[in-house]
Amino acid sequence: MKRIDSVKNPRVKAWKKLKTRKEREKEGLFLVEGYHLVEEALKHGVRELIMSEDIALPNHWDVKECEVYIVPSSLIREIADTETTQGILAVCEMREEDKGKPAEKILLIDGIQDPGNLGTIIRTAEASGIELVVLGKGTVDLYNGKTIRSTQGALFHVPIIREDLGAFISELKERQVPVYGTSLKNALPYREVEKSEKFAILLGNEGSGVKEEYLEMTTQNLYIPIIGKSESLNVAVAAGIVLYHFV
Repeated sequence: MKRIDSVKNPRVKAWKKLKTRKEREKEGLFLVEGYHLVEEALKHGVRELIMSEDIALPNHWDVKECEVYIVPSSLIREIADTETTQGILAVCEMREEDKGKPAEKILLIDGIQDPGNLGTIIRTAEASGIELVVLGKGTVDLYNGKTIRSTQGALFHVPIIREDLGAFISELKERQVPVYGTSLKNALPYREVEKSEKFAILLGNEGSGVKEEYLEMTTQNLYIPIIGKSESLNVAVAAGIVLYHFV
């Protein structure tokens, strides 16, 4: 274990920079914080572990493969993204997914902007057995602190890639994977859409929905009927309903 006491230390400066998307993408690194997320991260590889001097590591954690730094609680607050920190953070490497066997249960994300929504959707997708999540252009950063916290560790358990959705949908259709858009236009109630062993669900932006160009490429569009007087459902809630229908 190494100790750092100064906010001017180069390691502290480097960790603080990881709170910006530009620096994360430049370095290929991101931060996770809190006991649960750090424990999940340790199962998949952590580069550096940062802990407050006033906490203890759980006995069952295996930290032999990473550098461990002890810092004052004041420094933890400088590095952490949350106001009330648990005193434990980890620096992780962004994953490059192996595109070996093509996935057959896929979630496509078109321009979702809220990090909490994206994280919740990823968590739901992983729980429902989705094999691949594809983030299209305009979607909020996967490694935003709020996104990571909202996944509750699911980002470590399901492959997530960024791709051009138009090209990816074309590839799916060539593989005869049905693609179901979510929209009111030319759509059926989701329960009327026949389930299949392989499928891709396409979710869109909270305000404007799925881009028209993608909706025109789908096998079928579907919607969730609204029984009450609300105009719409939160996109993360809608994702859960549709995903569990198909799986």
